Amino acid sequence: MTEIPVVVLNGYDLTVEDIVAIGVGDKKVALEPAALERCRASRGFLEEEVAARRIIYGVNTSFGPMCNKIIEDAEIEALQVNLIRSHAAGLGDPLKPYVATAVMAVRLNTLVKGFSGVRLELLHFMQNLINTGIASYIPECGSVGASGDLIHLAHLALTIIGEGKAYYQGELHDTAALFQRLGITPMRLSFKEGIALMNGTSAMTALAAFALFGAKKLYRLGCVTGAFALEIFGGIDDAFDEDLHLVKPHAGQLKVAETVRSLYAGSGNITLRKDMHELIRSHETEGPVYETTINVQDVYSIRCTPQILAPVLEAISYATTVIETEANSSNDNPIIIPEKKKIIHGGNFHGQSVGFAMDTLCMAIATLCTLSERRINKFLDRSLNEGLPEFLIPGTPGLTMGFMGAQYLATSTTAENRQLANPVSTNSISCNASNQDVVSMGTVAARKAFRSVSNAKHILTLEVLADLQALSFRNAERLGTGTGRIYRILNAHFSVYDNKRVFHDDLVKFRKLLFSSQIFDDLSPYLCEAPSDAPPAGSHAELYA
Repeated sequence: MTEIPVVVLNGYDLTVEDIVAIGVGDKKVALEPAALERCRASRGFLEEEVAARRIIYGVNTSFGPMCNKIIEDAEIEALQVNLIRSHAAGLGDPLKPYVATAVMAVRLNTLVKGFSGVRLELLHFMQNLINTGIASYIPECGSVGASGDLIHLAHLALTIIGEGKAYYQGELHDTAALFQRLGITPMRLSFKEGIALMNGTSAMTALAAFALFGAKKLYRLGCVTGAFALEIFGGIDDAFDEDLHLVKPHAGQLKVAETVRSLYAGSGNITLRKDMHELIRSHETEGPVYETTINVQDVYSIRCTPQILAPVLEAISYATTVIETEANSSNDNPIIIPEKKKIIHGGNFHGQSVGFAMDTLCMAIATLCTLSERRINKFLDRSLNEGLPEFLIPGTPGLTMGFMGAQYLATSTTAENRQLANPVSTNSISCNASNQDVVSMGTVAARKAFRSVSNAKHILTLEVLADLQALSFRNAERLGTGTGRIYRILNAHFSVYDNKRVFHDDLVKFRKLLFSSQIFDDLSPYLCEAPSDAPPAGSHAELYA
């Protein structure tokens, strides 16, 4: 049996890819010894301060606007459980178990950073839950993303104290009964540990990580479908010329242009600008004006792919930096810094950075979808598709409909994603007796981004099917090195759609192929010199697709 890789958590270097891999079970977690020593020091200092009868928020005070109510020492552990039970107040569909596991992993990573004052026993308990495959039942609705994801993380904390519900081996269980069956003793939380579990951004961060993982794959696939479209329509080379993009040197634009050029390198389908002049002049007739049937320039959905996808790539990069920073942050309250003898009360739980990043990602995904949907339309509309059969019909038009019906999927889903691109992180509503008077709605933004990415996969799946159907009519034999390799991998799973089967089945098959495999985790294998038509090794790292 292959040993499952391990991510060593230390609070400093957890990546988006790690979060997803832990969530879906591709990786287990371990705790760095040096990080545990930091946690031991943090807890020791907190215990000294409690013994010295310092007033510390959430330790010996109540919460939120009731923070002026001081709790006697005999009740400070009951306080933590009361907080969890009262705030486990979410509703709606539960987060998928793999997302809930990722939430636990992100929370554990922030605690192991060493500034939260929790005991090592709690950290090891959370590690064991993750590695055993126990995931909390967390309803999706409830967080305003300001004092962290209080409701989501309260449901997570319920699992730790042996209450509520939890998933195990694909089934939902009563946590108490599940723990008894597995021989697990629930944690008895000590002071500070309830609020340390709840007062942070781990739910929005985990959701954002999955959204970003999918967005990165969508971007790579968008470059591939852009290259396919260029080859199918015999697009003109100079729109991707490096010198064109060097005079407008947005980093994303340069990268997209380079990627598309690399994909179609060696193609026999690309029209060279230098060869067009004589061809166009050969159409010349008498009179002041003559018209040529040769495109002098391609439409924007072909020609402007680098300029359109540039901010998409840049938004994904920006959001990745934000989410990885958040995942490796101490984001509860108060923060304990033992080496400086400080207990600092502040607002690191606020999710505004995540909210902004996810709203921006939604704009990027909507833009990607618009580009894809317009290319699909060009393939299907006989007045635009430059000689391809209308609706890519291989049989008798009218009797068979080809891609006519499927286009509605792309059009309607693009419209939905445009609506999801409206920001929610600007929609603060004061709550908590106006203690939380400016809130981030970061978790709502992350949920929105998660949905937007899922929707975008519908559209890109249809575009890939349209690419393959169009290539069945022309130009497949002259594809570039990179596009050719990708085409052969995908075409091995493709059959021309001829109206003899339900279109939905093709969509389901290809959505799984494109987004539940590693084919588009990295484009570099298709661009290397050594020929290889084998896709990267499989993984279930995106079964959430």
